[in-house]
Amino acid sequence: MFGTHPYVKWAIEVIENYVKFNKIIEPDKEKLPKELFERKAGCFVTLHLTNGSLRGCIGTYEPIQPNLAHEIRSNAISAATRDPRFPPVIEDELNNIVVSVDVLGKIEPVSSIDELDPKKYGIIVAKGWQRGLLLPDIEGVDTVKEQIRIAKLKAGIFDDDFEIYRFTVERYK
Repeated sequence: MFGTHPYVKWAIEVIENYVKFNKIIEPDKEKLPKELFERKAGCFVTLHLTNGSLRGCIGTYEPIQPNLAHEIRSNAISAATRDPRFPPVIEDELNNIVVSVDVLGKIEPVSSIDELDPKKYGIIVAKGWQRGLLLPDIEGVDTVKEQIRIAKLKAGIFDDDFEIYRFTVERYK
């Protein structure tokens, strides 16, 4: 973990305690950066296996916890144990998992797809209650068209009547 960002270290500590001991740990104001307690933001915690394949990704596009420390904790546990695409992470897998944390910036409406760039911006597509989100700079997602297609699929939107929002992220690995 040498050189690992404090946000990622926190997510790893949360996941290890939850998977090994079924324990939800409290953030320590003595050990963690103070901005984790002062800032509120949506975030995503993503787990990849060391071979690069996705193992879990859960997040919030708007904050629902009292601060970023709790937001990361909640999403880290969910990414490891509640992503419906995967079985819960087990203790034997922990050494083969790489964790990243994406902290979302301001979400803004898009009036033209010319305002999008899949390497720079994540997107949210929305129609009524349906929402699909795709983080930026995802391997294999190189065009705006592909980014929108995947986000629409996640949202269950099958026509061209939807709104698009964009956001940037601070990605920590």
